[in-house]
Amino acid sequence: MLTIGDSFPKSTLKAVKAGPAGLDLATAFTDIGPDTDAGKWKLVFFWPKDFTFVCPTEIVAFGKLAREFADRDTVVYGVSIDSEFVHLNWRLHHDELRDLPIPMLADVKRELSTACGVLDRNEGVALRATFLVDPDGLIRYAAVNDLSVGRNPSEVLRVLDALQSDELCPCNWNKGEDFLRPAA
Repeated sequence: MLTIGDSFPKSTLKAVKAGPAGLDLATAFTDIGPDTDAGKWKLVFFWPKDFTFVCPTEIVAFGKLAREFADRDTVVYGVSIDSEFVHLNWRLHHDELRDLPIPMLADVKRELSTACGVLDRNEGVALRATFLVDPDGLIRYAAVNDLSVGRNPSEVLRVLDALQSDELCPCNWNKGEDFLRPAA
């Protein structure tokens, strides 16, 4: 698996657009690649498959924090191995995903999940991996969960705040709290 300091792979994937534009077959799809949202932080999170049980809880939770991430100049991309058509169908038939404010990327060839080292060898699906990528394309945070365990999007937001502070942040630090100061 790629880790801190590695360059995030350059890849262009089909995606279902965020928000209402992602619900209309005529406007639903777009390409997202290395130059999309250039100069911004990126949160890229993978889930195994659409139409499953743990996945929508995470996707909805990241969606609920999308504005918080945007306020930090960070775009959120969700990725699975399903096609853009499966993503669209899932959004149309899952009430909590209908107004999803983040795009859903389709890694059908498994190129991005393989390049990131997060493709489960036994199941052939992406693990629950999360990457925070700085504006220079370097991975600054990487985490992966077992297929059966959902992650905590609020913790990812907390880590982003710490990374963007460029300070020493103690355990459980939250935005607005004191930083660590080494003794002089």
